[in-house]
Amino acid sequence: CKWLYHALALFVQMRPTLSCQIYCTGDLLKQVQLARLFSDDKHFVDMPLRESPELVLKKFQDLVNVTPGGMLSKVQLGQFVNSSFSDPGQEFEQWEPQDWTNSPQILAKISDQKLQAWASDLNTKWKSLGRKIKDDIRIRPMFYSQIYVPHPLMVPGGRFIEYYYWDSYWVIKGLLLSEMAATAKGMIQNFLYLVERYGHIPNGGRVYYLRRSQPPLLTMMMDAYLAHANDTEFLRENIHLLEAEYEFWQKNRSVSITIGGRSHALNHYSVQVGEPRPESYSKDWELAAGLNEDTRQELWAELKSAAESGWDFSSRWFLSWPPPLPATLKDTKASAVVPVDLNAFLCKTEHLLALFHRLLGNASKAAEFQAALERRLEAVQAVFWNEAAGVWLDYNLLKKQQNQAFYPSNLAPLWTDCFSDLAAAERAVQYLEGSTVMSYKNGLPTSLARTGQQWDLPNAWPPLQHMVIAGLAKSNSSRAKEVAFSLAQNWVRTNFALYEKYQAMFEKYNVDGDGKPGTGGEYQVQEGFGWTNGVILQLLDLYGNRLTSGSPSFSSWAWIAAACIISLV
Repeated sequence: CKWLYHALALFVQMRPTLSCQIYCTGDLLKQVQLARLFSDDKHFVDMPLRESPELVLKKFQDLVNVTPGGMLSKVQLGQFVNSSFSDPGQEFEQWEPQDWTNSPQILAKISDQKLQAWASDLNTKWKSLGRKIKDDIRIRPMFYSQIYVPHPLMVPGGRFIEYYYWDSYWVIKGLLLSEMAATAKGMIQNFLYLVERYGHIPNGGRVYYLRRSQPPLLTMMMDAYLAHANDTEFLRENIHLLEAEYEFWQKNRSVSITIGGRSHALNHYSVQVGEPRPESYSKDWELAAGLNEDTRQELWAELKSAAESGWDFSSRWFLSWPPPLPATLKDTKASAVVPVDLNAFLCKTEHLLALFHRLLGNASKAAEFQAALERRLEAVQAVFWNEAAGVWLDYNLLKKQQNQAFYPSNLAPLWTDCFSDLAAAERAVQYLEGSTVMSYKNGLPTSLARTGQQWDLPNAWPPLQHMVIAGLAKSNSSRAKEVAFSLAQNWVRTNFALYEKYQAMFEKYNVDGDGKPGTGGEYQVQEGFGWTNGVILQLLDLYGNRLTSGSPSFSSWAWIAAACIISLV
């Protein structure tokens, strides 16, 4: 019996590996994706198996063995896929949040009646984004690419029919404002479950995402929940898992930089795994055409590193950017970039872990994380701060210099309190006003580079708007506070105008012209949309008595004019 138990345990551990031979790598994946059976590569790797992976792999190999050259035709592959796989989306069962309410208190804080009605609609959208994973995925994980988690959750929307890591921070903040604390807690429990199982949180809820993560916001999720629920026992039970996730980044994504004769430990995104991304296989394959094998594998690893950042893709990761040198997606070298925002997130994580351990009475642990925080603050100042610009800039390991280009992430330390200079917010306002970014009235552009990538101009992304606005809003500078309100008003008005036009929320928005849904990248703009809803609810919570749905009121223009006059003085 003991032998049988261990054999069964080993078999259970191997089952996801067997499914990875279909969904993550191998000849089956390659032939199907390069045949382009579907307009979106993600479609295939989200399809559940009709039979065991062993049988599906055997059937495929049998076809290969009897086919001259081993390459199946598109017709053969289509027939094989139709007989061996089911349509995507069958991993979920019908679920409606039990803690949903039609009249959360946030609605009463919103003065503009149109915005109030809109907020009510956004609150209702949680019902359409809620999912519960079928228990069959826990019992038979080898039949699915979906990773099982035990609690219901919110998905982003559109083609993203599984949970995603960093999206969920803004979703959870929105859920808490909608008084859905139980659903928010369940999502955090899911991420803790993933840390316990894998040692980190995958990029998203699929086996093909297992080798990469996303921006580490789990500890900030816990902080948001605790501020709402004061559930100290939940923290006590799980703080070791918050530490485990932090250690993943320290052990696997750390880098040492020497500035002025002093070494500083910081973090970067780095996924040292070759092969094309399964969900974008054909695009990655085409991109690497003409490259030798080593260069191809290096490029594919760098694309995964950029995907781990959440910014997939952007000029921010191009080695030869900014101009005059031309740059394309082939120039992606994300692991060479030490990002301001990643280190700002980890700075906040260290601060919170020190705070949590003090709350729980763990003095030695609190001191450990406080010391880590102080080292990080020193490193952020030494490596990222640019006195001339008055802001923090990404550091390139290969060039051994900062990237002077504008990205909203350059202001991330304001949001996470990862600075010591009391004038930092004032300097950040000067930085924004000294750039052309404030001329875009539909939102802060993600960069000033038009590369065709979705994390560049003309797109604006909800989480980046929130980080900048919230960072400025909580400062002691009245000037920074009014710039924050102006940015919030622009963003809310842009989102609301497009909601009225399309009755939809989008993952990203175009800052050009009168405003429209975002463009560029590898897929069409998606509706939903979890983090967009969460950001708007946070801005309505912050400024509900001042925001308006139409053109700026006289008082709004007066504030903007006053800010401009102050800047001239």
